[in-house]
This record gives sequence, structure tokens and C-alpha cells, in this order.
Amino acid sequence: MVITIASLKKGQRGIIKEFSIDVVPLKLLEMGCLPGNEVSLVQMAPFNDPLYLNINGSHLAIRKETASKIEIELI
Repeated sequence: MVITIASLKKGQRGIIKEFSIDVVPLKLLEMGCLPGNEVSLVQMAPFNDPLYLNINGSHLAIRKETASKIEIELI
């Protein structure tokens, strides 16, 4: 089973795995959404979109559609 950022539950953490650069917008890469970085789900907006994340100390919100394309390994 593939685990993605979109499948995280509040408080869960994971390590971002390798992914295709075409899948993730450049802005997210600039903000630290890179393979090997730790990600945790801080909060979900109403209707579960967008997701509020902490990636290596940076807080950002991303759409669930984008989050579902970034694979992680739970820790």
C-alpha cells in the first residue's frame, strides 16, 4: 500500500520518499518539500482540504490533490 502525505492523520509524521519533480510544484520544493525531509500533519481545513503541514520546521498548506502524489514512509 502506498502511503502519501494525504493519508496522514493529525499528529502523524513521515519522511518524504523520492518522487518525480513533475508531480510537485516548484514552490513546494523551494519551501522544503524534498526527499528525506520530515513531514507532519498539523491540521486539516474543513472538508479536509487543504492540509496544514510542518515540513522541517516550515509550516505550509497544500491541496489534498497535490499531497496525494507525494509518497512518505511513516515514522
